Amino acid sequence: MAIPDGASSPSHKDVVRAKVWQELRKVAYPDSRFHYDFSSFIADFVGSEAAADKLLAMPSYRGSSTVFITPDNCLEYLREQTLKAGVRVLMTTYGIRRGFWLLDPAAIDPALYQYAATLDGLEKVGRPVSLAEITELDLRISFMVTGTGAINHGGVRFGKGHGFFDLEWAMLYTLEVVSQNTMTAAVVHDCQVLDEELHPETYDTVCNLIITPSRVLRAEAAVQPTCGILWDRLEDGMLEDIPPLQELLAMEKAVGMLVRD
Repeated sequence: MAIPDGASSPSHKDVVRAKVWQELRKVAYPDSRFHYDFSSFIADFVGSEAAADKLLAMPSYRGSSTVFITPDNCLEYLREQTLKAGVRVLMTTYGIRRGFWLLDPAAIDPALYQYAATLDGLEKVGRPVSLAEITELDLRISFMVTGTGAINHGGVRFGKGHGFFDLEWAMLYTLEVVSQNTMTAAVVHDCQVLDEELHPETYDTVCNLIITPSRVLRAEAAVQPTCGILWDRLEDGMLEDIPPLQELLAMEKAVGMLVRD
């Protein structure tokens, strides 16, 4: 899909989203709450299971002990099948407002895997984990998987515009449970893949793998951020609304990692 030059700027990102969302509406499934408002959720789409199966077929994925998967609609099947493969799933609630949750297939009745993979089931079947518990459990994460609004061949993503995946990466990177060796993957429809060269910000988490219903693309030059949370770049209200950010801020203050007015 072609987009205007200078598409790394915020205004052009809005143009890109609008163009992609127009095409996505042709293949997307509406959300029970947000209908087709793609500014509020990452949609499931025709072929998402075929895309997920490509990731599930990778030995490095199936051999993981723990993976992180975002709560996006298009990843529900992936979460279910990951549990069936015996791999633990770390994820967040919508907007990270109720933090991180762990789905451990060894602790869940297999008959409930499909339910556990849903946002409603997550909080009934899984268990919440604080950042301190994530560290204590030594949840070494080999894959981080996300949906997104649009992505280019270099792995640069345009999500809903709030940067939740960037926050999740930054928190887990600060805890040292992800590293530069952690694979990041986006599961998207082919219409969401852009051809243009784009340039990520310092804090942008790019994707090493782009997986669509028809192909797997590798962004060999993708490099993940190492800056952690940039506290002065948070959107208004994020610190107040996201408990893990509050916990991380307290942890950083306790060890003298952060000087903040």
